[in-house]
This record gives sequence, structure tokens and C-alpha cells, in this order.
Amino acid sequence: MSAPVAPPKGLTVVLVHGAWADASSWDGEVTALQKQGYQVRAIANPLENLTTDSEYVANFLTSLSGPIVLVGHSYGGSVITNAAAGNPNVKALVYVDAAAPAVGETNGSLSGQDSVLKQLPEDQLFDKVPYPGAPTGAVDLYLKEDVFSHHFGNDLPVDEATRLWTTQRTASTSAFETPSKFAAWETIPSWYFISTGDQIITPTSEKAMAQRAHSQVTIFDGGSHLTLISHPDAVTAVIDQAIAATI
Repeated sequence: MSAPVAPPKGLTVVLVHGAWADASSWDGEVTALQKQGYQVRAIANPLENLTTDSEYVANFLTSLSGPIVLVGHSYGGSVITNAAAGNPNVKALVYVDAAAPAVGETNGSLSGQDSVLKQLPEDQLFDKVPYPGAPTGAVDLYLKEDVFSHHFGNDLPVDEATRLWTTQRTASTSAFETPSKFAAWETIPSWYFISTGDQIITPTSEKAMAQRAHSQVTIFDGGSHLTLISHPDAVTAVIDQAIAATI
């Protein structure tokens, strides 16, 4: 057996998934980055509350030594925006079809007026399920199958989109309604991957967030909100850009 490839300068790429997904969303990127010799961690995101989810990720980051490139997809972008604050090891933020809130903004306010989440009534978007210990008024949300297949993962083969819908992780309404406490992009260099086919957090909204963060922007023609699954090489290329600026 050959010896493992040493990660360059101890750098770790940490990948944070979004709502209605899990860490397996990053399988393509993990494979590609590991082949390049990087240390990679795709970690669980609780999807419960932006403040506590961010603290969960922030605590994980303190277990790492050396520079960190922190990557977030969708709601995971809001999480990394908070989790990176005050950690000098985080050298780059990468937003993948993601939200990047300012202080006081909620993830739910950043999907864009042209998002399907704004265009359809809630009873056509979600199945709502109560959960133990929920804050007053909070419920778990599951995306309905039609929304998942035709608007969330609309560039995936139907059978794959159906499988991902079947195995989706629920997300609490609290995750989308909790105001952001920090805006790490104000002080940490950032990169933004924007899919023109994203119907969940729309290109219009993402471009505005990228502009105010002074992010380096890559526009991907097509894709969906799940371009990280359908085109992992394109997403990995942007992560590579952030790594190259760090090491």
C-alpha cells in the first residue's frame, strides 16, 4: 500500500452542506480534492438554528490545525459566514450557490424575489412536521417531491433527483429565520460559484451578495441548486482557486 499524500502545508478544506441535503452532497468534490492530496472534511450541519449550527461548525474548526478553506453550499453559506468569525485559521470562504448574509439578515430573506421559494405558496413547497423541543412556532420542513425534482435538483436525472428527495434531511424553520450574528466575508477573502439555473437562491440574489463581499465570482452556465452534485469538477475548480490563493 502506498503512503498517503501529505496535505500541502497542513491545509484542510472543510465542506458544509445546506438544507434538505447531507454531507454526501460533496462526494464528487471530496474525491477530486483528495486525489490532489488535500485534507478534506465534509461535516454534518444540524439544520436547526443558524446560531447553534454555526457554533457547531465553529467548534469543529477549532479541532483543526493549520489553514482552513471553508466552503458552504446553500444554507451552509450562512453557516460558514458565522462559523468563520474570529478564527484566524480560516483563510478563504467559498460560497457555492449559497447565501452570504450580512449581520442581522436571515437566510430565508436572501433567496431572491424570483426564487421558487417566493413564487409558490408554502403548502405547495413543503411538508411540515413538528419536532420535539422546537421553539414556539418552529417546525421541520421537507421539500415536496415535485419541487425537489423540478426546481431544487432540476438538472439531475429524474431517478437521481427522486433518490435525493427520498433521503433528504429536514430543516427547521428556525434555521431560515435566525438573524446572522457575524459577516466573516467582511474580513476573509471569498469566492462565489453561481449557477445560472439555480431556482432556489437565484443568480440575481447571489450576484448582489458576491458584489458586496468583493468575492471572486465564477458564473456557471446552467446547473441547478445542486450543481455541486451534477458538476462537481466545476465546483472543485473554484475551491482550487481559493486554495491556490491560500497556500
